[in-house]
Amino acid sequence: MQDILEAIMAAEGSDQPARELAGIAGLPVPETYRGVVVRADETRMFDGLATRDKDPRKALHVQEVPTPELGPGEALVAVMASAINYNTVWTSIFEPLPTFKFLQRYGRLSELTRRHDLPYHVVGSDAAGVVLRTGPGVTKWKAGDEVVAHCLSVELEDAAGHDDTMLDPQQRIWGFETNFGGLAELCVVKANQLMPKPRHLSWEEAASPGLVNSTAYRQLVSHHGANMKQGDVVLIWGASGGLGGYATQMALNGGAIPVCVVSSPEKAELCRKMGAELVIDRTAEGFRFWKDEQTQDQDEWRRFGERIRELTGGEDPDIVFEHPGRETFGASVYVAKKGGTIVTCASTSGFLHQYDNRYLWMHLKRIIGSHFANYREAWEANRLVALGRVHPTVSKTYALEQTGQAAYEVHRNAHQGKVGVRCLAPSDGLGVRDRELRSRHEDAINRFRGH
Repeated sequence: MQDILEAIMAAEGSDQPARELAGIAGLPVPETYRGVVVRADETRMFDGLATRDKDPRKALHVQEVPTPELGPGEALVAVMASAINYNTVWTSIFEPLPTFKFLQRYGRLSELTRRHDLPYHVVGSDAAGVVLRTGPGVTKWKAGDEVVAHCLSVELEDAAGHDDTMLDPQQRIWGFETNFGGLAELCVVKANQLMPKPRHLSWEEAASPGLVNSTAYRQLVSHHGANMKQGDVVLIWGASGGLGGYATQMALNGGAIPVCVVSSPEKAELCRKMGAELVIDRTAEGFRFWKDEQTQDQDEWRRFGERIRELTGGEDPDIVFEHPGRETFGASVYVAKKGGTIVTCASTSGFLHQYDNRYLWMHLKRIIGSHFANYREAWEANRLVALGRVHPTVSKTYALEQTGQAAYEVHRNAHQGKVGVRCLAPSDGLGVRDRELRSRHEDAINRFRGH
């Protein structure tokens, strides 16, 4: 593994980094590598504890694992950096169920997929690094290519997946519903997960947008989501967070009017740094949408809607960008304009949503479920990053050995933007190839740093 890292590091400062990296093709593939895992024999360790009290640091382990054989259409990538997503948090606390159920189901599909059904699960759904090897049938990528990976894994043997690959019956999220994920020194991906690494970004910056940026693109921009247009008022929950930070940028880029909902003055300031003008600090303004565990407060819905209208000059949201779930969903349905759209992915505050259907059916509103993105959507989202139109939201990074702490901070919402993890990269700031483009966007690239 050290030889691989030295070959990648040789590209630092070189005027021909691609030539330096091409030499990786001649290096042997390590028999083992270090990965962040959860273990099948520990899935009951948090029984009886409330979700908030489950500690990812106890369940996530860094251990040496065997390097799997590559199958047709696959690639082995040396991972320089990855990032924490909520699916890694859910995996680490074994909610809503242990991910070994996913691996067992995948393992029954074919002889090739049986590799994934193991007593350990290498997690992680983001990666930036260098291709080491490609399997049979791969022609678009080669050893030495600098890449990022999106997390859609599909078999594409069913007709249903060929209009929108997210509808493939064998659609899975890599590193969550499959093994050999990105929080590791090596990872295995399908070649159609790979995209060019943005040349002006460091490894940790390039790794961070993948899952959340693509998810936000499908939710807001794609015709599979809200199909956002210029002038739309877009209510964005958690607008400075890992997902909301990209939604805010896309709304601004697309000529929409974001109304950013955050929970602190620091987060409000980050939204303003991105260019948003309409911000609600729901903690400072005391919005509480539940009277108790069973009862929502419709008076608070109304007060929230009035606050939005106050900011927008009397307009309700055309689109509500939903992801907190249970805590906010009733309010989201209520405040959306007549004929408006609530587009939802994830449910970080709870999966069981409650809302008053009168405000949906009588006002002709729509709820759209949105899950990650297909390859085309992920590619377009990555292109926006590569062009410098959308910027990473990395606030801090951790070494691979500290992944548990990184996941703990995301679980406790003690973070801003995205939390990165250095896998093979020995320090931040490596991997930048286009210094000129970076210099034009340096402030925007770094605006989340240190928060």
